[in-house]
Parts: sequence; C-alpha cells; structure tokens
Amino acid sequence: MKITAVKTFTVFAFRTNFFFVRIETDEGISGVGEATLEHKENSLAGALKDLENHLLGRDPRRIELIWHDLVRDGYWRGGPVLMSAVACVDQALWDIKGKALGVPVYELLGGRFRDRIPAYANGWFAGARTPEDFAGKARKTVEMGFRALKFDPFGSAYMDISHKELTYSLAKLQAVRDAVGPDVDLMVEGHGRFNVPTAVTIGQELEGLENIRWFEEPIPPDEPSALLEVKRRVRVPIAAGERLYTRRSFFHLLETGAADYLQPDVSHAGGISELRKIAAMAEARYVSFSPHNPSGPVACVATLQLAAVLPNFPTLELMAVDVAYRRDLTTEDLTLEDGCLLIPDRPGLGIELKDESFGEHPYKQVFLRHYRGTLTDIRPPDSVPYFEVKKS
Repeated sequence: MKITAVKTFTVFAFRTNFFFVRIETDEGISGVGEATLEHKENSLAGALKDLENHLLGRDPRRIELIWHDLVRDGYWRGGPVLMSAVACVDQALWDIKGKALGVPVYELLGGRFRDRIPAYANGWFAGARTPEDFAGKARKTVEMGFRALKFDPFGSAYMDISHKELTYSLAKLQAVRDAVGPDVDLMVEGHGRFNVPTAVTIGQELEGLENIRWFEEPIPPDEPSALLEVKRRVRVPIAAGERLYTRRSFFHLLETGAADYLQPDVSHAGGISELRKIAAMAEARYVSFSPHNPSGPVACVATLQLAAVLPNFPTLELMAVDVAYRRDLTTEDLTLEDGCLLIPDRPGLGIELKDESFGEHPYKQVFLRHYRGTLTDIRPPDSVPYFEVKKS
C-alpha cells in the first residue's frame, strides 16, 4: 500500500475554521485527520504542503516510522503549526490502518478499557451575558444529561482583574452553581489570562465554591515553575497543557508537578501516537489525562479512540452545541447517554468527510475573542446539538 495523495480542506465554522486532511492510497483506502488551529489555518495549509513530498509513495501503515521522519526531517521541531500538521497526518494514518484491518483504532491500541466516557460540556453558554443568562443555559445543558460544565466567566480581564470584575465573575459562577446544584462539576477556564498573584487570588476564591473540578490554564502556558507557584498556593486542582505540543513539554510539566490534569489536544500535540505516550507518562505519576477537545468532528472521534483505551482518562470535553450544518460536513454519529459519550466501533476512526458540502462554507478569517469580552459569542444563535441524546 502506498500514499498517492494528501488533500486538505478548510471549512468555516463560526468560532474558527475546521481544517481537515484526507490521505489517499493506491488500494482505495483513505484516512482522515483534523488539525483545526484557530487563526493559523493558512500557515497550517502551508505546513501540510511542505510535508506532502515526505508522504507520497510511503507505506501508510508504518505510522511510527513516518511520524519520526516527519519530525526529524522537518528540522524545526515543535510549535503549534508544525505539530498540528503532524497530528492530522498521524490521525489519518491510524484511520487507514484500522480500515485496512477492519477494526476500530482502539483495537490497535490495546482494546477497550471502557465502553463510554463521561463528558463535560463546553460552549453551552453561547450568548450569555448576565449571571441569570448563565444560570438558565446551565439548567438546559444539565437537562441534556451533562454532569459537568466548563466556562470562562472572566470577561475581558488580562493579567490583572479589578475587584468589580472579579465580583461579577464569581457571581456568574455562583449563579450556575445555584442553578444546577452541588452534584454537577464545574470547571473554571482561565484561557491563560492571569499573572501569578491574580491567579492565586482567583484560585483561593474558587475554594469557597462547591465542587470545582479544576481551574484550567490560570496563567500563560510557557512556564511550569510559575504554574507550580499557583498550585502551591491554592487548593483547587489545576488543569493545563492545551498549548503544549510534544511529549518533552509534558515531561517537564510532569517533572515540575504543576498540574493535576494534563490536556494535550489530538489536533496539535502530534496526534494519537504522541498523546498515547504523554498519557503513559502521566499514568506513571498518577496524573489524570483529559485532552482538550473543542474542535471539529474528526478530532472528536480521534480523541474518543484514546478515551476507549487509557485508564487515566476520566472525562472528555464536548461542545454542547455547534453550527447547524455540522452534521452536513462529515458522517459523525455520536451518542450522549446519561452524560457519557459512547465509544464508536466502526473501522478506523469511524468517520468520513462530506467534502462535496465544503464549498458552501468557505474559509473566513476569525479573530480571537478571549480577551475582548466577547468570549460567549462562541456559537451563532441557531446552534444546535450535533449528537443524539439518550437517557436510560
């Protein structure tokens, strides 16, 4: 079997542009991957073009060798663009191998450890502004079956936060807690906003709220020792890692002991192959592994393959709603049952692109909203769930 073509697709999806790849072979088997990298889609397309000649003519089943060669022969290592390019290729190669053997990718990774994975909701707060808005949307999301919710209540704050802004942010959190009760986990998203003293102040305030699962990315992602200082001074668990891209970065984070939950993204941190290795390092230190998963349909099913096999994978991020046409883009078929996503059992990743529909949603430039006070404009008003909801 030989690789004959590497095709890329960029599809507008409101918050970002989905970036997909399809790798084709001379035996008619193709594999798909995703490297949705917000605000860097054109750079990513160039990186895939650079990799194409390294892939054409290769046997796609030799995944470890190809991964090694792409990283080694790229010379410049790491970074979001290069590692995202490798990540989507890696996903597609696992997809090809699973299809060739007629089994889901998880069978190639050791078989299922579990049949379903608890999911926590992100994006459920689209359009919310006031504490009352957040409370109402939280109730509706829990009614879908979710038992955990994540959101960033911090408006446009960056590095520092005023007393007024902090009080209002905490009011949103308290309103959600009052709305959903004490048994629903809350994850507080920081988006790398704060300096150490501000993150410590916020973290200590979070200690007074019931059942905060974690404080995510409280400071920028660059310095594990600074994150450790936050962790030392607050009692709320710390989650981090969505903007780290290699096993070596996670090795340093683990050695520092600065995070309780590791959050690499299958779209950015080298794909399924690299995440499996990062998870093993975390498991050796009894650290939980909860990948970042806010992107598109291919990244989600790739992450589910890892959720199936990793013992230290406690919960999966899932966007509660998405653009109304998401189901038109792929054959994605997800089921949320009693707050858990079922693990698909189709061969490979179990998904195909419907690229004939992509022309209806061409690339549009999207700018970061995190620090401009418009973060809750994460989805359009007509957003809908894109998965089947079942309750036993």
